[in-house]
Amino acid sequence: MAGSDPVPDASSAPDTVKILIAGGFGVGKTTMVGSVSEIAPLRTEEPLTMAGLGIDDLDGIEEKRATTVALDFGRITVSRELVLYLFGTPGQQRFWFMWNDLALGALGAVVLVDVRRPESSFAAIDFFERRKIPFVVGVNGFHGKHPYPPEDIRDALALPEHVRVLLCDARDRESCRDVLIALIDQLIASAVQA
Repeated sequence: MAGSDPVPDASSAPDTVKILIAGGFGVGKTTMVGSVSEIAPLRTEEPLTMAGLGIDDLDGIEEKRATTVALDFGRITVSRELVLYLFGTPGQQRFWFMWNDLALGALGAVVLVDVRRPESSFAAIDFFERRKIPFVVGVNGFHGKHPYPPEDIRDALALPEHVRVLLCDARDRESCRDVLIALIDQLIASAVQA
């Protein structure tokens, strides 16, 4: 047909990789997806309400005003051949039932940790270990502070040596990019060894 755009060849389409951004309630998942995504991220945030009192544990995150109720979505084009799709999981226990569906097809994950509340990351670490989904740990430095070195965090979380632990700031695009690069490097190394 004259004047129409050519139909793209499927062989020229980029490979896509699904990555989960997970962790406990209030660790910075929505912030990370938003700071690193090249598109305006899809967010399903709703305001915290009085109905959540006694259900949502706000100890240490009293300033939190909204929460993800389904997922966050962002995209990063690494090259013409590779695009990352980022799916941020909801952190509250009552929404964990969605994690199984969100994990379908995921090649890897970033587990964000808040050192003020490390116990909030245990469920996410367990989730990926049980499903044998490779992950790295990003230690989100709230207020720009990282009071513990990565090895201390590894010990506190009882992580095996092959799981990378990286200090990061979920508000900073380059910091988040570095965590994602570490995950991609780990995935490539695993594929080469297989």
